[in-house]
Amino acid sequence: MREHSPQDNLELLRRVPLFSVLEPTQLELLARVVIRKTVAKGRSVFSAGEMSQSLYLILSGRTKVQMSDAEGKEVILAVLGSGEFFGEMALIDDQPRSATVVTLETCEFLTMNKEDFRNCLASNTEMATLIMRGLVKRLREADRKIESLALLDVYGRVARVLLEFSEVEGDRRVLRDKLPRQDVAKMIGASREMVSRVMKGLETDGFIVAQPDGSFVLHENRSAHY
Repeated sequence: MREHSPQDNLELLRRVPLFSVLEPTQLELLARVVIRKTVAKGRSVFSAGEMSQSLYLILSGRTKVQMSDAEGKEVILAVLGSGEFFGEMALIDDQPRSATVVTLETCEFLTMNKEDFRNCLASNTEMATLIMRGLVKRLREADRKIESLALLDVYGRVARVLLEFSEVEGDRRVLRDKLPRQDVAKMIGASREMVSRVMKGLETDGFIVAQPDGSFVLHENRSAHY
């Protein structure tokens, strides 16, 4: 595997929304200090309780952000993909990592250490604004999940997850990402068995229709439970 030069990193940074707002001189300096890192599928990037040293930006692949209790019960807080970043909270408040991040696929990251991250924020208000928008987005997502857990039944919670992970393609809403039932269960606070029953019920109701390529077409107005 060849080593990546600062010029390689510079071209990547220019395409990343978080860093694209930096001045050329800032980008050039950053290109010399960011590190590209590959983590295999199913590996922990970092764990809750660890001290924070780096910001991670996802170049390719997907990760899940999760928490667990003393008995090993897990809750998935978010699934993040290409172009998204994580690890900034602990760098801002100097507290240990609040959650564990695990790769769902082999992932390639750009990482930036704490000192360089803070220097970027201090010298570029646009980047600081993007970081704040990312934090606000996650806060809003947390609000929606709390609302879902409090106000929706299990059918509604599963339907909301399917909608959140789907995309509009033409006149259809399509779910292409594979969502293991166990992961859906961890997102909504239910058992895997319950999620399987709900998924079967949603298919029967016509809310989701399996396609030959393994994707699902979602019909938002067909669910009798949501």
